Amino acid sequence: MRYFSALIIVLIITLYGQDKQGLETMTKKVTKSESEWATCLTSDEYRVLREKGTEMAFTGKYYKHKDDGKYVCAACDFELFSSNTKYDSGTGWPSFYAAIDKDRILEKRDNSLGMVRTEILCARCESHLGHLFPDGPRPSGLRYCINSISLDFKKAE
Repeated sequence: MRYFSALIIVLIITLYGQDKQGLETMTKKVTKSESEWATCLTSDEYRVLREKGTEMAFTGKYYKHKDDGKYVCAACDFELFSSNTKYDSGTGWPSFYAAIDKDRILEKRDNSLGMVRTEILCARCESHLGHLFPDGPRPSGLRYCINSISLDFKKAE
């Protein structure tokens, strides 16, 4: 019985250590100079992700996308949104009512264009994703309005 108890304790410690290590790897910040970002992103990606631009409504590759999977940051591959929370808001941009985890998104006050909005950024690399609005569906009542060019997609297996 002691052997079994010791084995369980070792297994728990090992699994906890692996989980913690994986979490640290996932949340490790990606920092690059703007010149480094300019070399690894297309000019359109750079304009939106680093210069806080916006793509035209109804033109993005993920606006009407319906596949099951995860949407990741186009700059650093960090998982941000699940297809399970994507919905058609009628705005012309991909919209989600929740992030995979609130710690994956940074919120920042945005006073541009003569209005007050909440800008949302990738928590890993601080790239611009879009804006957050309080007019989404239940259960959150939130609308994460995202530029398609800020995202890549990983299809569910």
